[in-house]
Amino acid sequence: MIVALLNQKGGVGKTTLALHLAGAFAAHGRRAVVVDADPQGSALDWSQARAASGAPRLFGVVGLARETLHREVPEIARGVDHVVIDGPPRVAALARSALLAADLVLIPVQPSALDGWASAEMLRLLDEARVFRPQLRARFVLNRCAARTVIARETAASLAQSEPRLLAARIGQRVAYPEAAAEGRLAFESDPDGPAAAEIAALAAEVLEVGA
Repeated sequence: MIVALLNQKGGVGKTTLALHLAGAFAAHGRRAVVVDADPQGSALDWSQARAASGAPRLFGVVGLARETLHREVPEIARGVDHVVIDGPPRVAALARSALLAADLVLIPVQPSALDGWASAEMLRLLDEARVFRPQLRARFVLNRCAARTVIARETAASLAQSEPRLLAARIGQRVAYPEAAAEGRLAFESDPDGPAAAEIAALAAEVLEVGA
């Protein structure tokens, strides 16, 4: 399965989700690769930090910020079980190519009305891609979600009525994610029984279910 994390708005946590999804797949014995399609190369930076720390390799990270993603990613996918594309913000041509490569698109949004409005461009690109890929599946995922806040409940309620649908799994606003990333690690490695580990496991299971 090829999963693309896409949103034209920056700062919504695409890289964090991409790395943790690939890590969750790898932890269950699946072969995974992250394709870093963001010119900023944050996933590649994470991979370099992990190698420098001496941590074991969980999955590969490949830099491919080119408009030929839709031709090259399917070839990469032949050798693994799952490819996770960390998409770029504000680069429509790259996003279009990632959409044409993907089986499932995840659109991360934060609990904010502004994030919902900013997703409109992403939905337009998704509609364009479905002209060529009518079976392309897509879901919103609520990320960096502070627990028990009114805005989180309102955002979830709004997206529950939307198309694409909202995944049930939510990812919290936790210091475990940036702290782990700084060392080239994943949050569930630092605390396998913690809340971050549980929510990432729930997200990965739901993604596999939707993508099946």
